Amino acid sequence: MKINDGYSKIITDETRRELAVHGNAEYPFKYYLEDIWDFDLHCIDWHWHSELEFIIVEKGLAECFIGSEKFELSAGMGIFINTKVLHRFEAIQSTVIPNIVFSTDLLAGTDSLIYKKYVLPVLDSGIECLVLNPENLMHKEILCMLKEIFAAQDKENESVSNECKCTELLTAQKLMKLWGILFEAFNTLSRNDKNFPASGNKKSARSKLQLQMMIQFINQNYMNQISLEDIANSGGMSRNNALLVFRNKLHTSPMQYLNNFRLCRAAKMLCETEKKIAAIALDSGFESPSYFCRQFKILFQMTPKEYRDR
Repeated sequence: MKINDGYSKIITDETRRELAVHGNAEYPFKYYLEDIWDFDLHCIDWHWHSELEFIIVEKGLAECFIGSEKFELSAGMGIFINTKVLHRFEAIQSTVIPNIVFSTDLLAGTDSLIYKKYVLPVLDSGIECLVLNPENLMHKEILCMLKEIFAAQDKENESVSNECKCTELLTAQKLMKLWGILFEAFNTLSRNDKNFPASGNKKSARSKLQLQMMIQFINQNYMNQISLEDIANSGGMSRNNALLVFRNKLHTSPMQYLNNFRLCRAAKMLCETEKKIAAIALDSGFESPSYFCRQFKILFQMTPKEYRDR
């Protein structure tokens, strides 16, 4: 199976918003056939986008991190990821995940009744994702519809027969049907789950904003000596709350995030410059080159010199 030619690293801005353009203004839809194993460090790193995303695990085992939750998705399972949700995928072997990323504009205009009645309630539900298990009949319907959408894109890529000329129309039709099933699944969830977070969105949105502010501060100041208190202050919260937000949203601490970000910046400099390793360590915010080398080997499983030579 041929994997789409694409980026092997998620490119984001300082808030972790993905910079890749999924489709275009005329047709805001993109289909990807990706293998998590092909990405840097065998993971699709933390990112978010305003578009909606549906994924099926076709082969392998995907570990999906969303907020404070971790989900293991085996072959045949899938997941829906809501708008503006930070997420990350990891794999321990080749894990193929066909997926679609698209704007709600493809479903309905924001001023339309369809958007207000059927799209907005899902976006504002407070539910960040929905794991799709084929053992659930409604989820199975969604997974089957996703496979039909994927198949339509595969036919388009193969450029065979005249039926491929209607791919966009066929995709839009199936997306509407898919959304109808998803909307009913959310309604069922809201009726049956007393903890359904229909009114808990403001607090969640604020913590996401504060996290993005702290990430932006780290990205802009990683080369300097900064403390946990500095990071917490940048998000307008206490040290304990900063620790809690990072742990719940990114499964790490602020200082470990800072450390890993510095190491990734150092790896980039090793590839793109001829600076000495000691100089790169200092430029990345490490006061001790020897400590930098030890930490680098832990993360990348090789020394900085081996990484540069490779």
